Amino acid sequence: MMVLEKFAASNGLLVGFLFVGLVMALAYWIARHLTRGLLHGSAIAIALGLLLAWVAGEQTGGAKGVADWPLLAGVGVLGGSMLRDFAIVATAFGVRLSDLRSAGWVAALSIPLGVVVSFLCGAVVAYGFGVRDPVAITTIGAGAATYIVGPVTGASLGAASDIISLSIAAGLVKAVLVMIATPLVARRIGLDNPASAMVYGGLMGTNSGVTGGLAATDPKLVPYGAMTATFYTGLGCLMGPSVLFLAVKAVLG
Repeated sequence: MMVLEKFAASNGLLVGFLFVGLVMALAYWIARHLTRGLLHGSAIAIALGLLLAWVAGEQTGGAKGVADWPLLAGVGVLGGSMLRDFAIVATAFGVRLSDLRSAGWVAALSIPLGVVVSFLCGAVVAYGFGVRDPVAITTIGAGAATYIVGPVTGASLGAASDIISLSIAAGLVKAVLVMIATPLVARRIGLDNPASAMVYGGLMGTNSGVTGGLAATDPKLVPYGAMTATFYTGLGCLMGPSVLFLAVKAVLG
């Protein structure tokens, strides 16, 4: 055991990638063989990650999930803000504005509309539970947009760590729900062509949820939904700590 801990200490990031790869492999095996494709592997992987984080917290008394286990300390680096931001930038570099224009004004308008509607849902729920601080309401509302927009907004506004955690949780719940619901409602809403996939990605916004759901619906639609979902994330990160925060502050006084 000591040898493994020494290896993990000196190769933490490598062990982190290996651990995540094994979890993803298990999740996709479960999706393929136990759920017959009803649940996408990404949704199962998120559920497994949350379960393992809870187990680690109960066992170690820590607050960093599986990173509190010495063997998996590298997961804390892999899941940190630095690599998260690199992933956002890398995804955005694959998007071309000309592709969005080709989808027409409907796809373009779906992005700000999706951000505002998701934000309002999160903000209303936060207010309903007694939250009155504009910074907290804005952070939670931004988390309802995506679990990336939430912490970015919270960090920009100086929100407390527990509020940022709530925003991430809201975004994760949304991502899982979108993954599960997309293949179930695709036929009813006409989600069977690139144009509708772009609009859907712009309205839903959560990159992981949209790509996972579209992959379970029709893999050919994934790039189109992911493209507008990426714009959604970028726009949400811009609007959250600026326009949306000022709007919340103006309403609450």
